[in-house]
Amino acid sequence: MSKFKPVLGVAAAVAVVAVAVTACGSKDSGAPTTTTAPAASTAPATMAGMNASGMGVTTASEVFGPNCKDLPQGDTAGGLTAMGTQPVATAASTNPLLTKLVAAITAIPGLADTLNTTDNLTVFAPADAAFTALGDAKFKELAANPKELAPVLQYHVLPKRYDRDGLVKAGKVQSLDTAGGDITIAGTGDDITVDGAKVLCGNIPTRNATVFVIDKVLTPKA
Repeated sequence: MSKFKPVLGVAAAVAVVAVAVTACGSKDSGAPTTTTAPAASTAPATMAGMNASGMGVTTASEVFGPNCKDLPQGDTAGGLTAMGTQPVATAASTNPLLTKLVAAITAIPGLADTLNTTDNLTVFAPADAAFTALGDAKFKELAANPKELAPVLQYHVLPKRYDRDGLVKAGKVQSLDTAGGDITIAGTGDDITVDGAKVLCGNIPTRNATVFVIDKVLTPKA
């Protein structure tokens, strides 16, 4: 029976994250609780998921970073144009930089739906190499301790949609893990860091969120 404890720990932690994301989402999102993902919108990325001010919504032509070239191009699966019409968890599932992150999300019932149906998010998404650098021992430790894991997961999601310019202008932003402290944005142009993590590909458009692929797993400060 003990071999199942890590999985149950992750599930409990993600439940906490799901509640936080839903609570911070748009009041118009409806906060669906079903486990069936909504059909992807065919609306242009510049209109779908736009927040009240219109800020933070990007297009495929606005992505930046050294690893954007590793993504499929155009309308093919995983391409930036294709991802722009899909909700964030669905879009991430086609992104070759995020296979480990997606595997973790899809292993937890309901988490993908929560991310897909919450409006106006910014997601700092650790690339596969970031999880490798974290180490198996640390990951297993987190998985076995949902109270420790939950704030780490929350720390990667902002309840407001930002593009690169918005993040740089803000300088400091707050995640769903409000107890974890501010996240510091530094740098200019294509050389941007998020709490010291380098942005590998940023301004990635999805229907309801703007995604920044980063090279480290962020750690709350408290």
